[in-house]
Order: sequence, then C-alpha cells, then structure tokens
Amino acid sequence: MSLDGYLLSIDQGTTSSRALILDIQGNIISQKNFEFKQYFPNDGWVEHDPIEILKTTQDAINFVIGETNISPKDINIAGITNQRETVVAWNKVTGKPVYNAIVWQDRRTENFCETLREKNLTKLIQSKTGLIIDPYFSATKIKWIIENIEEAKISIHENNLLVGTIDSWLIWNFTKGECHYTDVTNASRTMLYNINEDCWDDELLNIFNINKNILPDVKNCADDFGAIDSSFFGEKISIGGVAGDQQAATIGQACFKEGMVKSTYGTGCFLLMNTGNKFIESESKLLSTKAYNIFDKKDFALEGSIFNAGTVVQWMRDEMNFINDASKVEELANKSTNEIQFIPAFTGLGAPYWNSDVRGQITGITRDTSKADIAMAALKSICYQTRDLLECLLNDTELKKNDFTIRVDGGMSKNNLMMQLLSDITQVRIERPLNQESTAIGAAYLAGMKSGVYKDVAEVEKLWKTDRKFEPAISLDEADQQYDRWLKTVKGLMNNG
Repeated sequence: MSLDGYLLSIDQGTTSSRALILDIQGNIISQKNFEFKQYFPNDGWVEHDPIEILKTTQDAINFVIGETNISPKDINIAGITNQRETVVAWNKVTGKPVYNAIVWQDRRTENFCETLREKNLTKLIQSKTGLIIDPYFSATKIKWIIENIEEAKISIHENNLLVGTIDSWLIWNFTKGECHYTDVTNASRTMLYNINEDCWDDELLNIFNINKNILPDVKNCADDFGAIDSSFFGEKISIGGVAGDQQAATIGQACFKEGMVKSTYGTGCFLLMNTGNKFIESESKLLSTKAYNIFDKKDFALEGSIFNAGTVVQWMRDEMNFINDASKVEELANKSTNEIQFIPAFTGLGAPYWNSDVRGQITGITRDTSKADIAMAALKSICYQTRDLLECLLNDTELKKNDFTIRVDGGMSKNNLMMQLLSDITQVRIERPLNQESTAIGAAYLAGMKSGVYKDVAEVEKLWKTDRKFEPAISLDEADQQYDRWLKTVKGLMNNG
C-alpha cells in the first residue's frame, strides 16, 4: 500500500450529490452533500435537472476541499459512483442537455416494455443482459428521448447527440468534453450491454433503434477515465474508478469472493451476491449483472431489490406520527406485544414478485394492537422480504443457507433490533461494518487500485472491519413458521390485489 495523498469520492445519488475525502485507510476526513430538486411532470414520471446535478456535485467537492484545507494536488485520484439507470442526453457542441435526466424510478415507458414482452423478447434480453424487460432500465428511456424530443432529433441529424448515465455526464463535463466514458457496471444496467461479451450489443441496439455512436466507450471499473480539468478545483485530478452505486457498495463491503452477499438498507433495499466468473441466468426473477471488472478479475452478481425499506419508517414518522425521529423506531418496536402482518407495498413489490400494481396492507389487528406492534411488523416486513431474496439465491445456486453471511449497510443497518430480527428470520449471520459508507468507499477503493495506492483487491479486503455480528436467536422451525405466515399473507394480497 502506497502512503501518498488522499482519495476523492464523488457519490451522485437520487436525492443528493455528495463528495468525500478519505485517507488511504478508507477513513472519511470530510464529507458534504447537497440535495437537488425532484421533478414529477406526469403520473409515474421522475426527472432531474442535469445542470443542477453537475452544480451540486461541484459544490460538494469544493466544500470538502475547502473544509479540509487539503491542496487539490494532494488528492491522489478520484472515484465516481452514481445512481444507476438514470439517463442524460446532451448536445456535444453546446454542452447543454436536450431534456431533463429521466430517473431510474420513471415508469413512462411501460407501454413500450409491454410491446417488447408481447414480441417474446424477454428470454433474448435476459440471456444477453441478465435483466428483465422493465422501464427501470436505461434503453427505453433513451428511446423515448430520441423519439419525443425535437432537440434530440436535430442533434442526432447533426451527429451532435451524446447519451449516457450520470457517471458519463459528470465525466464528460469534468474533462471539458474530452472523455465520453462509462464503466461495465453502469453499462450493464442499460439493457443494451451484453454482459457475456462485454460490449454494446448490436442486436439490442437494433431492437431499440439506438445508434452506438451516441453511447459512451465502456471501461473497466478501475481504469483511466480522464482527468478533472484544472479550471474546476485549481489542479488536475485523475479519475481512476467508476461503478454504479450498488456495485460500489459491494466493493466497499469487500465482497470479492463467490457467494459473498451485501445488502444495503436505504430508501429501498438492494441485495447483491457475488457469483464469481459465472453469469447465472436467474430462474427466480432476480437480475444478473456485472459485479465489477477490476484488472483481470471480472465477476458477476445476482441482484434483488425491495422497493420499500426506509420509506416504511419515514411513513410511520411523517404520515402516522408514531415517532418524531427515524432512530426512535427501535425503541418503539421493542414495546410490541402482539403479532400482526404488514406488507409495505407502497409502490408495489420488487423481486421476486415484480408487481407494481399491488398495494400495501396491515392484517391481524385487534382492539389492543398498538403503534409498537405496527412498528415491529414494519421492521419484520423488511426482514421477510430479504428472506424472499435469499430463498431466490438458494434456488438459483447450489449454495446452502449456512454458506451465507450478509454484510449490511445503509441507514437502517444501525438499528440493532432490526439486524437481530434479520438474522432470526433469514437464519444467517449478519455482519455490520465499522464504516457503513460502503458506496462512497467502494468508489474510492476502485480509484486507489487504479493509482497503485492499493495493489489489488486483497489489500482492500484487509481494510474491511466488523462493528458487530448478529447470529440467529430463534430456531429454524420458529423462523420457518413466521416466514410461512408472511408468504400466505402476500399470496392473499396478490390474489385479491
């Protein structure tokens, strides 16, 4: 490990842009985030202003450099992690976006997705990309912009249109238009990238009628992505690492071995399992995706998502006024004396159900059901959904439950009660790291490996430290009985929903 300088991590998320300066041990010296506006122009549409994303990112970097009094020339290298799937299209001559960024949550292309399913393209697309056909992914968003925005049509005609995910937009701007790049993890979420052959897929580009020339060149996660121009922060800063947020968290959690699992509990929950060099086509409606390409180590992952995790606690705080601070939910749930079921399908259910029409319910309430009972059921619902994903992993692989350890991060992982419930219901060990900023740390580690601060993933693995482990405190039979009740309740809701 080289002892030179600091690492800059740029973490561009769905609701805020963040910058962090870390030392080479992965300790955070300074961090700052700036929120930006969310736009909802129509039902199911979600947009961001790309200029505001760039400005808030720049402001965050300026803040951490100023707060630490670190000279930009002492920043060894920068890494970028970002909200995945969100798409920006811009004119390469003017540098201006032709339309707002269409966000991963946006559902406007559902009708087109349905036509693709009707054409029986599901199997073809899954075999090449590992993804299901869904508006979530970038391809249909790009197609919508090209077909509906006049400025995009003009820019294409003049060969001036560029399209990319948020990482590409930031790189192009920070390098003053010199570099139009993305990495394999972001590319693998577009529904245009063949994750077996590691390239944009001509057949898919033809299906979506998208010209390859507008797309960025795809690089490995630890690679040369150009340099932030000196006009921004006074010195050139090389960009050496890029990964989508969930893959960056996988790297930050040092899940470099086959079978290792990380689960991030934020607004939603994203669980990824490293499947090594094997692309596993899920039979359980999980997604297959690139985990990372780091030098000659090119690994895949299986991914499952839970739509509502932290939102359940926010709902209890903001709409129901059960608590005035999200951190108080643990204290409240500990007072529970009755068992009820809570299915938090505020925006439908994610994997393995993939039902965006079903809505939430609370069942089994009696006269003495309390706020505490609802809080406990809410926390358990996230644990049950995690077990849903774990059962899918067991079905898709030859692994047994005792092969698993789940490394957790995200705001909800600080809740000790929920982490114990998670271990009880899944019947696996839960490990919480000392430093839970896994996403930002993952981007910094990638950049550090590119610059030689870390020699390889083995050096990064040594930096991961445990805060606490949680082991199952109930029997397998009791866990199975609780989980069976959850499955029956979900089945009833799906049948009646």
